[in-house]
Amino acid sequence: MAIFTNHTGCIGKSRLIDVLLRKGINIVKIFSPEHGFLGTFDDVVSVPNFCDNKTGIPILSLWKGKNDKENPENINLLNSGGKKPTSDELSDVDVMVFDIQDVGVRFYTYLSNLQQFIEAAAENGKSLKILDRPNPLGHYVDGPVLERGWESFLGMQPIPVVYGMTIGEYAQMLIDQNWLSVSCVNLDYKIIPCKNYSHEHLYQLPINPSPNLTTMAAIYLYPSLCFIEGTPCSVGRGTKFPFRLYGSPYFPKNLFSFIPEERLGATNPKLRNQKCYGYLLARNKEDAIALTGNNLQLKWILNAYELFPFKELFFNSRFDLLAGSDQLRIAIIKNSSESMIRASWEPQLDEFKKIRKQYLLYPDCIDKN
Repeated sequence: MAIFTNHTGCIGKSRLIDVLLRKGINIVKIFSPEHGFLGTFDDVVSVPNFCDNKTGIPILSLWKGKNDKENPENINLLNSGGKKPTSDELSDVDVMVFDIQDVGVRFYTYLSNLQQFIEAAAENGKSLKILDRPNPLGHYVDGPVLERGWESFLGMQPIPVVYGMTIGEYAQMLIDQNWLSVSCVNLDYKIIPCKNYSHEHLYQLPINPSPNLTTMAAIYLYPSLCFIEGTPCSVGRGTKFPFRLYGSPYFPKNLFSFIPEERLGATNPKLRNQKCYGYLLARNKEDAIALTGNNLQLKWILNAYELFPFKELFFNSRFDLLAGSDQLRIAIIKNSSESMIRASWEPQLDEFKKIRKQYLLYPDCIDKN
């Protein structure tokens, strides 16, 4: 057996791999994603192979990002990022297991790992088990839908930024919609569903899924604030409030101030050691829920663009990949209102919701009427 997992792959307080080993199951290798098996590496940077200290099981990294310590925001995720398990790596494997905590956002890279893992199982004739987990953002669907031609590891399929599905539901959609690069007609797969989960629930993650999503407030704000990662502005990596604030040295100096510094999971944060000015949006999850409701918010990226003095330098190459096309960037440059921008993506969003409904495994709370 081979397992794709990280530090979130737990049953209660025990690691999944330890539970399976106690039951006599032979685990020959572990595959790990961005941030590594322990969830401590910076975003984007390459993660090496190593062995689990406790069991000695080899851990093969499926994240091969490019290191650019001077300009991490300029790394091209269109041509780097995750890799698919190879036939050689799967030669001694009979069953492939996928178990990781996702956060329900298109550009959170574990979703692309899932696609490649399914494809590898189909290509190599392996049995596949997907252990489903609740989606902390499974209670709404919103944001621009990725357009074909804009695929990258930040989004491989025509889905919105917040897609309102669990990993298991999304896997079913990938397979049944024939969105994969290989045929899955003969794929032997099974989804192990969650118990007592509903899309009406605001699920609280028991373990931080990655080093800069350290609170539920950050997770609720993540879909909206991550657009700012495609700009010269900071979203708080290297501070006590990652994905709960945003700012820049060029914003008005009467705003909330912060200085990004080296921290675990942010060893070289954007604007390191520079004093920034901006907005601390939420100190707790209640603040974040009140700010976002059941919508992706555009007001913060629009405000950042308005305040940034060098408009021609505002967007970097990552922005369009996060948005899923160039349309959001063009609309912002044209000073389109938030309502106009939202209206532009509604037709595609409605079409996605129709597809999504076919693959839900749990009670839904979206468009009940």
